[in-house]
Amino acid sequence: MAVTIKDVARLAGVSQSSVCRALADPARVRPETRERVESAARELGYHPNRVARSLITGRTLNIGVVLPDLANPFFPSVVKSIQTQARRFDYAVFLSDTDEDPAVEVPAIRALAKQVDGFLLCSPRAPDEDLRSFAGEKPIVVLNRRITPFPSVTADSADGMRQAVAHLHALGHRTIAYVAGPRTSWSNRDRLRGLRAATAAREMTLVEAGNVAPTVDGGAAAADLVLASAATAVLAYNDLVALGLLQRFHVRGVAVPERMSVVGFDDILVAGLVGPPLTTVAIAKEQIGRVGVDLLLELMADRDDGATRRVLPTQLIVRGSTGPVR
Repeated sequence: MAVTIKDVARLAGVSQSSVCRALADPARVRPETRERVESAARELGYHPNRVARSLITGRTLNIGVVLPDLANPFFPSVVKSIQTQARRFDYAVFLSDTDEDPAVEVPAIRALAKQVDGFLLCSPRAPDEDLRSFAGEKPIVVLNRRITPFPSVTADSADGMRQAVAHLHALGHRTIAYVAGPRTSWSNRDRLRGLRAATAAREMTLVEAGNVAPTVDGGAAAADLVLASAATAVLAYNDLVALGLLQRFHVRGVAVPERMSVVGFDDILVAGLVGPPLTTVAIAKEQIGRVGVDLLLELMADRDDGATRRVLPTQLIVRGSTGPVR
């Protein structure tokens, strides 16, 4: 027969209500009582019912994650780390993919709001004012973007671009192109800001090749514009765009890196598997998800004032797609 709260209470020598409190809201019971209850639950193999626990605490024990495109290899790594960290605290994860459509984000958040205790918004595309409308409704932590008044976890993209520019400058490149991502992407604006500062500091010429979809097709579409410029190297918004550039350069018979050096951003798994292997700026994807969950749990427990900003380091990974100017 299934083990019940009554069985746990009998073994622990406490009331059934004490068992409920100890398992659902441990802060409400004395440490020695909690230890006895947890020990009895482990011995009997008792697992609390999530629905019953939510009725007691008023919490769903669910976290909502909204992201722009699960097909982008960057996001599964972040989601996996979110799930792993959330599971450690007995939280489940509800996921919503908005397909890179800013207009879908707000309805997606509203649809999940009653089913979750808080949100992780990963690289949201919607305008700041639309997302601020949720301030005070549910705890929210933003990943890969900064929006006042929410806590955030971002990568130091500006420094990543500085590293990439320093690398290309050392190889003799003086005119470089940038293939930008979506106009609504905060990360794209942050990377472009760092890129402009880094090239200006080294008196290099920067050719901005316009905004494209953050996909392989987007990169391929921009390749001819890059080749029509005087650039000897190109930096891409992300690795998928960089892979599209490599694909189109191959079709055009443009040797990489002999004729054109290529740098990506994110360091997704496939970046090191293509030919030539892609030089890229690595982001701590797993750490972003893990830190995001920790911040959200602190916010939900009222241990964070909402002003926290965590900035994680980036690192240039040099591979075969960059080389000296011919």
